[in-house]
Amino acid sequence: MTDDRHQIIEQLNRLAEALDQRDWAQIGDVFTPDATAYRRQGTEAIIATVREHLGGCGPSQHLLGNHRVEVNGDRARSLTYARVYHRGAGEREDGFFECIGEYDDRWVRADGVWRISSRTFTMTIQLGDFGVLQPG
Repeated sequence: MTDDRHQIIEQLNRLAEALDQRDWAQIGDVFTPDATAYRRQGTEAIIATVREHLGGCGPSQHLLGNHRVEVNGDRARSLTYARVYHRGAGEREDGFFECIGEYDDRWVRADGVWRISSRTFTMTIQLGDFGVLQPG
């Protein structure tokens, strides 16, 4: 049996992979139905916002590290460093946008599965052209 910290980190990895693979359903599955993330509430709105930024973007890579996880019963908080690289597509294929910062996630465990109920990303460094993030 894996411990709570490990399960939460695996969910973070699952979400990072889903973002890079543009697996919209998988992204929604990591959040609670009423979650708040990317300044939106509810999984449909969260997925729509992610699609607005990544749907027409070229390849991306979400690198995560320095995980700090605090568990209190069926609730938890994780703080995770992130370095996210986005390549442009089409007319913008020579461009890139990279952001470095920290995810602050609040978690709820239901039916043995940890899901994000609240996500905030604080960017501390931005490089390149934000315009490579396009809807698709």
